[in-house]
Amino acid sequence: MVDMAPVGPGTRVELTFVLQLESGEVIDSTGDKVASFLVGDGNLLPGFERAMFGLRAGACETLRIEAKDGFGLASSENIQRIKRSQFQPNMELTEGLMMSFADAQNAELPGVICSVDDQYVEVDFNHPLANKTLIFEVQIVSVEQVTNDIIRAGG
Repeated sequence: MVDMAPVGPGTRVELTFVLQLESGEVIDSTGDKVASFLVGDGNLLPGFERAMFGLRAGACETLRIEAKDGFGLASSENIQRIKRSQFQPNMELTEGLMMSFADAQNAELPGVICSVDDQYVEVDFNHPLANKTLIFEVQIVSVEQVTNDIIRAGG
């Protein structure tokens, strides 16, 4: 039944949201447009989905998403030293420059240059929002139970 179920496994959710840093800087927003997703379909990170569990249609909440539940914690393993000779000789490489690289499967992988010297370029491949606590302002427009995966209250 539409609008009676809480957000949880097996539900399709329509919502609007604003995602911002703790500083108030807006990272993403649906604006006036309603977004729709099926819990577990991969459109939202699991930490964002879990934060909405139990909310019902009409709910307006400000949810704090800790870094570990959002885009994760930065890892020093994701900072790579690449020989300067791997880059075009005339390429201007500056700290903070975001570049696109190809991973082993030839998929696009963004990286931010941390430092440059004559021998090496240090590139950070962590997600730009890693280590960031996020504020997720959400308004639930509708919730529809579409499969039998139900959160059972009280067990």
